[in-house]
Formats: sequence, C-alpha cells, structure tokens
Amino acid sequence: MSTPSSPLKAVRGTRDLLPPETALWVHVESVARSVFSRYGFGEIRTPIFEATELFARGVGEETDIVSKEMYTWEDRARAQSEKAQSLTLRPENTAGVVRAYIEHKLGERGDLQKLFYIGPQFRRERPQRGRYRQFWQIGVEVLGPVSSGAESPIRDAEVLEMLATLLDELGIRNWQFQLNSVGSSEDRQRYNAALREALAPIKHQLCEDNQRRAETNPLRVLDSKDPNDQDLINALPKIADYLDEASRDHFAAVLAALDASSVPYTINPRLVRGLDYYTRTTFEFTVPDGQGLGTQNALLGGGRYDGLSEMLGGPKAPGIGFAIGEDRLILTLQAQAEAAKNAGAPGLASETWVSKKLDAYIAPMGPERNPAALALARELRRAGLSIEVGDGTFRLKKSFEAADKVAHTIIILGEDEVATNTATVKTFATGEQKKISRADLVEALNSKQ
Repeated sequence: MSTPSSPLKAVRGTRDLLPPETALWVHVESVARSVFSRYGFGEIRTPIFEATELFARGVGEETDIVSKEMYTWEDRARAQSEKAQSLTLRPENTAGVVRAYIEHKLGERGDLQKLFYIGPQFRRERPQRGRYRQFWQIGVEVLGPVSSGAESPIRDAEVLEMLATLLDELGIRNWQFQLNSVGSSEDRQRYNAALREALAPIKHQLCEDNQRRAETNPLRVLDSKDPNDQDLINALPKIADYLDEASRDHFAAVLAALDASSVPYTINPRLVRGLDYYTRTTFEFTVPDGQGLGTQNALLGGGRYDGLSEMLGGPKAPGIGFAIGEDRLILTLQAQAEAAKNAGAPGLASETWVSKKLDAYIAPMGPERNPAALALARELRRAGLSIEVGDGTFRLKKSFEAADKVAHTIIILGEDEVATNTATVKTFATGEQKKISRADLVEALNSKQ
C-alpha cells in the first residue's frame, strides 16, 4: 500500500469537537433537557436523511435552503422491486418532526404534542464563524389538533417564555428578543402581491441576490443584510397593514401574555422569516455584536406553522417551534465568559461547564501492581467516584505530575499497600498524605470533595 502524501483532514465546513470543549456542549444540552422537562416536553429523534420531497414541499422550493444548500443524492435501487429515490440530509428538523407526527398518527391521541430534539443538520453554505456545513440544533415543536389548544396564543407565549428562561439559566447575557406576525397564508398572499408591486420599479437598484428574491420569494428581501439596500427595503410596505382581524387579535394576545410574564421584547415589522411554512408569530433572539458571533448575531429563530401538516398530506395540526444554533450558542457562552473573566466579574452560569478534576488517580508502583490498581479502580468507580488509573511503568515523579493535572488526590499502590490492603493517599490541595485502609477509602475520598 502506498503511503499517502498528506494526512486526511475533516471535510471543509465540518469540524471535530474535542475535550474539554465537549464538556460545554454536554452542559448546554443538560440544561436544555432540564428546562424542557419542566415544561412537559419529550424528546423525539428522527432520521438525519429524508425524502427530498419532504423539504421541497415543507420548506419551499424557492428558498435558498432547497434551491442552493441541500445535500441531495439519488439512492439507487438495490433490487428490481425497488425504485430509486432522491434523499437529502436534513437541512432543518421541523419538516421531519411534522412528517413523524403524521406518519405515527400522533394527532389521533387528541392531546398537545410537546417535542424537542438535539442533533446535527446539514447545509452546503459558505463556512464562516459560527456557521458550518454540519451544524447542531436544539429545537422544540408544539403541535396537535385544534381541539388540543395548539392554535392558542398561549402556546406561542409559553414557548417564548421558555426560551427566555433557557437563555437565562445558561447564563447568556444581554439577549434581545424580536417578534412579528406574518399573518395567515391568505394575509401572506396579499402581502406578497403588494411587495412584488412595490419592488417592481426599484428591483434594478437592489443587489443581485435581492433581485432574484424579488422574483422568487419577495419576503426574503426583507431578511437582507446588504447595507446598500436598507433604505429601499425600509420603505417597502409593512406586513402589519395586511393582517386580517383574526391575525391581529392573535398577535395582541401573544403580546399580552408576554407582558404578563415580564418577558421583554421588541416588535420588528421586517421580521418575516423566509421559509414557506411560517404563519402568524415569527421571532428571533440575538446577542449584541462583539459577543462571539461577529455581525451575524442571531442565536435562534422560529415561528408558527399552522398549515405545514396539511402541506405534507396530514391532518390540520397547528404548531409553533424554534431551533437554536448550538454552535453559535457555544461561541456566545465562550465569548461572554472570557469577557467576564477579563473584566474581573463573578463567574457566569456558563462557566460551570469547565471540566472538573477527578476524585483520584491511582498510581501503581511497578507493572505487577497494574491488575491490583484496576481492581481498586473498579471498586471505587462502582461506589460513584471518578478515577483515573496510571501505569506501573511510570516513575513516581511522572505519576505525581499526571495525577496533579487530572485529580484532587493520588492513591499510591505499592507492594506494601497491596500486602496490607491499604492505600497511601495524598491530597494535592493540602499536601496531606496518609495511609488509609481499603475499607475506609471510599469514605475518605468522599470527605475530600
């Protein structure tokens, strides 16, 4: 076999997550699971690839996600009885969750389905800080038949209040919450027509991307960050002027519930979100520039999707959900913790992820003590202690250096200790060293925590 000229690396737009950084990911996901459970949510896990048609129908064929960014391939038939099928790595998870809701007839249970997911998504977009081609999302979907209350404004407000709670418990500071109503599908049609009419005479003055969007999906023009187009975009019609009475009442009820819960917000009339399935409430949480995300400062977004189930061939199932970009959330936590440290501020909740030292490091004195060291480690681990095992070939100095890096104490296991069923224990913080009987070792180590 020929020797490769250079080592293989991760594919562009992907990355490896390594300790100790993964401790922060575990912390974030643990806090999310804790918050979601208090609000009555259960976890759903869907496949990472689906039929391409699911996203074409659900997300929208004219969106950038479907038209430019999906990883799609033809899954060839393996037998004459099979048909080839176009498959896609999921670029988002709402469509997959709603597909599962329909396929497993969850609506027939009659109750509200409160679901969350944590997992990777895939989009072929230009890699940049906080944006990867394989990225992770923490998301929530609330949906069900109309009789379950899924259409109620209280569902929107509860999801939004839960988000505020989650960000606070993670230690995210200075988050900003913007929301808007994009109305019903009929409201959007009227607004889209008004937008097309308003864009027609000025379209040639917009950037190339916005010229294309003006033709294919006018709502996406409002999402544009191109600085040269902002004055023109700000002068476009506002969707609030095209909402029917039911949509206005729904939005007013959402705001009233947020006010009652003391959740601060800002109404942003340009916040429309370009995915085809959004209706009524749409929202976004951001952090100020300079807090880890550069100028692209959105942490998460979401909205209501009352017609998505029907678009996918299912029953009427109003719903609302959101997705947090976990990669971007991690960057924000790290940047804010670093800023607080530099400013001498008290530790943030986000700093609790820092890898904690193990309870003890067992240092066998000589290779012949390795079996005894492993047996002792098994005993201590089964008692709930965190233990690392060294190697009998290490000199004592090397064992001490290795132990001090990872553990609070070192357990020296030599010929005498094995013979007398004892262990020599040294605590690094105090320098105290003493011999302890094997029977008292668990209690002694627990007292040093």
